[in-house]
This record gives sequence, C-alpha cells and structure tokens, in this order.
Amino acid sequence: MAPLLRRASALALSTALPAAAQSPIDLPPELPWSGASERLIAAADDPWITPAEAAGFRTTPRYAEVRAWLERLAAASPMISMETFGHTGEGRDMLLVRAHKGAARKPVVLVQAGIHAGEIDGKDAGLMLLRDIALRGRDDLLDKVDLVFVPIYNIDGHERMSAWNFVHLRGPALKGHDANARDIDLNRDYAKADAPETRAMIALLRRLDPILYVDCHVSEGFDMQYDVTFTYAGWGRYARHRATADWLERRFGPAAQAALTAAGHLPIIYPSPIDARTPAKGIRYGPEGPRYSTGYGDFIGVPTVLVENHMLKPYRQRVLGTYVLLDAALKIAGDDARQIAAAKAADRASRPRELLTRWTPMEQPVGWIERFKGVAFDTYMSPASGRREQRWTGRKVTFRMPVIGQRATETVALPAAWWVPAAHTEVLDRLRLHGIDFAAIDRGRTLELDEARLVNPKITGASEGRYLIATALTHRTIPQVLPAGTVRVPSDQPNGLLAAALLEPESQDSFLAWGFFPEMLAPPPSTDAFILAALGDKLLATDPAVRAAFEKRLLEDRGFAADPDARLAWLYARAGPGHPHHLIYPILREPAR
Repeated sequence: MAPLLRRASALALSTALPAAAQSPIDLPPELPWSGASERLIAAADDPWITPAEAAGFRTTPRYAEVRAWLERLAAASPMISMETFGHTGEGRDMLLVRAHKGAARKPVVLVQAGIHAGEIDGKDAGLMLLRDIALRGRDDLLDKVDLVFVPIYNIDGHERMSAWNFVHLRGPALKGHDANARDIDLNRDYAKADAPETRAMIALLRRLDPILYVDCHVSEGFDMQYDVTFTYAGWGRYARHRATADWLERRFGPAAQAALTAAGHLPIIYPSPIDARTPAKGIRYGPEGPRYSTGYGDFIGVPTVLVENHMLKPYRQRVLGTYVLLDAALKIAGDDARQIAAAKAADRASRPRELLTRWTPMEQPVGWIERFKGVAFDTYMSPASGRREQRWTGRKVTFRMPVIGQRATETVALPAAWWVPAAHTEVLDRLRLHGIDFAAIDRGRTLELDEARLVNPKITGASEGRYLIATALTHRTIPQVLPAGTVRVPSDQPNGLLAAALLEPESQDSFLAWGFFPEMLAPPPSTDAFILAALGDKLLATDPAVRAAFEKRLLEDRGFAADPDARLAWLYARAGPGHPHHLIYPILREPAR
C-alpha cells in the first residue's frame, strides 16, 4: 500500500450549503474514523483536485461537470480516452473512460458507478483514481490490465438530485434518483433488458468481455462498524458457475480485504440481513438471478463484484474506501489475468443440466461470524409509526452472527433446446442482445415437444415497467407442427444457462415471469351459452380424461363449481384442437436425449 499513500492530505473547505440541500432527517450517531487512505486526498491548491475533494466531500458533481473534468484529463494525458457507448432514455450520452498504457490492448477491468444514481461513491473515487493513474505516477496499475470506467450509469436518475433521495445515506448533500427516467431500476433489468441504458451496458459487456466487472453501490439495512463491504453472486456455495466464483472467494476477497484493512478501513463480505430490525437473526447468503449485475455476471461467466459501502459512514470515508478497493481490484486482476481467463473458459465450457428455480432459507445456520462488529440500538415508541422503532446509539458491540443459507425447493432439467415462434420478436431481440445462439428453420417440421400450460395464473403486481405473472404449470409432450421460421435455441452453448433462466417458464427471471406474454391471459373466443353447453355435455360424455379433470376441479374449487360461465369456458378450452394462445406458454421444449 505504500505507493498508494504517499500524498499529503489537505481537506478544509467549509462552503455553506443552502437549507434545501441539508439532510431532511437526523441520522444515527457517526462513528469516528481516520485511516491511511486519507492521504489520497489532493491538496486544496492542486490544479487536478476533483470536484468532490474541492467540496470537502459534502457534494458530488453533476453530469456536465464530470464530463468536462474528464475531457480535460483526457486532453492532458495520452493514457486517458473517452467515448460514448449508448444513450439514456432522455438522450444523454453514456460515457466510458479507458485508461491504458502502451499500444497493445490488455485484459479489461470494467468498473461502473451510479447504476443507483444516489449511491455515487464509485464516481468520485474513480475520478480520483484516474487522476492519479494519469498524472500522479500510478500508471503501474495499467501494466497488466486496462481500466474501463463508467462514471455514471444511470445518468437521467443522477440529474434528478434532491436531499430527499436516499435519505438513509450520510452524504453527499444532494443525491440522484434510484431509477432511470422511466422509473426502471437498472439493477433489476439485466435479464429483461427493457431500458436503453441496460441494452447499452450488455452490449459493452459483450464487446469488452472483462476479466473483472465491479458494480459500485451503497447499502441499506442496519448500523454496524464495517465501512466497505462487497460480495459476489453465489457467495458461499450458490454460484451457477463455479470456477469464476472460486477465484472471487479464494483470491479476490482475501486480497481486497487485506488492502482495505491496511488503508485503515474495516471491510467484510456484505452482510445482507434476514431482518434489519433484529440483526442478530442473521445474514443471508443465497442464489441470485440474472436480473442483477452480479447474477448476470455469474450466468455469463464474468467475475463480478458488488460493492456495498455502508450507508451511515460519511461520504468522504466511503469514497476513500472505494478508491482503495478499485486500486486493489486492478492489481489483483492484473496479477491473476491468466487464472481468471482459465476460470472463465472453464465456466463457459461447462454445460449445467439443471437450473435452480426456487429456494427457501435453511432451518439451521450454515456458518457463524464469531465476532460480528455491530452497533447497539434501543427502541422507542414512534408517534409516526405507532410502534416501537430502532434508535442506534453509536456504541460499538460484538456478537455472534449466524449465516443463513438456502436449500433448493425446485430445479428444472434443461432440455436439448427451446423452440420460439418467429412472431415473438421481442423474445428474439433479447436473445440476440444477450449473445445467445439460435437459428431459424427454413422448412416446416413436426416434433414431439414439451408444452407448458399455465394453471391459475395471477398478475402479482407492477414492477420495473412490467406486470409480473406468477403461475403453476402443467407439462405434456405432444406432436407440434413447427412452421418455417421457427427458431431453435440450443442449450448446448456457452450461454445455455442464461437461455434457461430466460426461457424456462419456472424461472423467476423468465420472460414469462416478467410478463412478456400478456396475450396468454386473454380469454379465448367464445359463443352462445347453449352452444357451449351442448359442446361441453358431449365432451364430458365422450372424453374420460376431461371428465375426470372436470370433476376434480368441481370438488376442489367451489367458486368454479358455482360459476356456469367458468365451467363452460374451461370445457371449451379443451375442445377440439384447443386454443393456441389461452394459457399456453408459446415457447416449446425439446426433450434432452
């Protein structure tokens, strides 16, 4: 850490902020802190002081100021270049900065800040680090890797700054909005890829194929002594791809924690609470889906780190901790570039045959943190809530923290392939965006395929620009006539597991779960009741299987039994060749041989 800490600290600005920029609430007591990383702060008269440093870390710069500062840095150093890699919903340029040394391109460490635009520590840490790489002798960090830095991912949300955004964070004074201009949380959008920002980032990931992907956030939850926390998909045992997860757990985690500790910070793997009101109930480790950056990285075989700085630590402390972590990430990735490449290749060559789709907390802990460094709290009766609420005291405590794992409750076996009708262009667009291989047939064929039917589907609410669907499913294998143009998506491909997460109807991140097929819920065409009754009577008299299923439904569902129209509709849906859309999942599965 010695080269990292060689500059003198100078931080003494006291510019008054307007009342509108002050925090609207009184946060819990601040824990005192000082650390060697404070020496990273530029002197007040340094011509390359960053906007956040110049403001004493009380404020963070807006997009235009960030862009202007980075353009000036790029003009001053041949190691820094900028480009636009996409546009936001409101038309702003999405910027990346590449820091590189020498003519040859090296493996890339991709760092993004501000996917949740109020959690902006990574932006100001990245500006400091880029300055020191370009102008302060830290170009040694580029000996083995290139750094690609996205200073603000969610730019439209970033520009909606307010003191009322992210009120749980101790600074900066004004913070951006959580979601983008359409109110889509971009860290829930990697799988469905509805937002233009998400689509740009996925394209960038495919173009760069980084050896390490770092996503900078700030936590919620409960008070504790730790200031810099981070994690990865599958921490503990739950990764979908094991080789990259093993590198993260065995190599990155210990080395990053050592660097942070040496710089005066107190790191830990992110403690996601079971119950923030009662922290001693434990912290959660479990699987992640591809809606999140870390889950998506796991599914595509890219080592991905989620940084979750602690919300109640001062902005200055959080930014410095992020700097140290990013510095360490570049060193570790550079030293281990070959090992990471081998791990990525191993994961992409693997062919998992199952997809975990449902899980539940284990009854007993899978481990313990023997001396978890927490903060004491008492409770008081809140006039606002009418119940007893936490009041953190600032008093340091340690306790034994259980680690709660998950056990599988549902897995699905992957088929040989999925068949997607050509009319489902939205699905094909997403598969193409994600780099999932598929091909259309040029002539029709008939195959025995698995067809899924929705049972009692429900719209469970609106989220991230979609109406979510939850449903039980039944499956049957029947001959299917596939016209020319139907698309076959094989599971035997590097992104086969991601394809499964998107196409398997049981998956929590499937296109079905995200509401891509609302037409399935529309009732089938109908006709007069006397016609339906005659048809139903004949069907019950001639089809024992339908009669048995009908009688079972009558016994189990009193509402159905008492609803003549529902009874007739149920029978009509099973008459003749059936209705190809109503409650029939349109993507078919080709059984594995």
